[in-house]
Amino acid sequence: MTHGGSGEIRIGDNERQSTIQLLGEHYAQGRLDLEEYEQRVSTASYARTTAELAGLFADLPAPHPPFLAPTPGFAPPPPPPTGFGPAPPPGYDFGLSDKTKVAAGLLQIFLPFGIGRFYTGHTNVAVIQLLLFWLGILPCGLGTLAAVIWCLIDGIVLLSTESTDSDGRRLR
Repeated sequence: MTHGGSGEIRIGDNERQSTIQLLGEHYAQGRLDLEEYEQRVSTASYARTTAELAGLFADLPAPHPPFLAPTPGFAPPPPPPTGFGPAPPPGYDFGLSDKTKVAAGLLQIFLPFGIGRFYTGHTNVAVIQLLLFWLGILPCGLGTLAAVIWCLIDGIVLLSTESTDSDGRRLR
């Protein structure tokens, strides 16, 4: 029997008692404090439909009353993916970046301390190039020369290859 045409199923005393008993188990496990437990028991005592009872368990793990289980034939959506999935196949196109390889390459060549890599989002490489450039000034400038050569070669590589941004998208 439904309530008011809304599709909500009416409940009886057995469902209310079952709900209160399961709320007591959650209280005993420490998932509810006394105030929450009393409030939910009060709501369950006066509930008229399964929808009212379902809200009492929305933030609680199992056990839930069996009459709140999804109806047969209804499959809830799969959970969202967690962590990293399998690697995409070689040659997978992530799309085009909003960054251009000309800008990245020229920044890398003419500002030889990682600016082109900051532009593409490769901050780890950029920070290393920046530190090598600035720390290299102190001991005879050899680190700075190494950073300039590295950035020059890196700029040429950015310009002449199918380089990507930090999200794996090809530079325009």
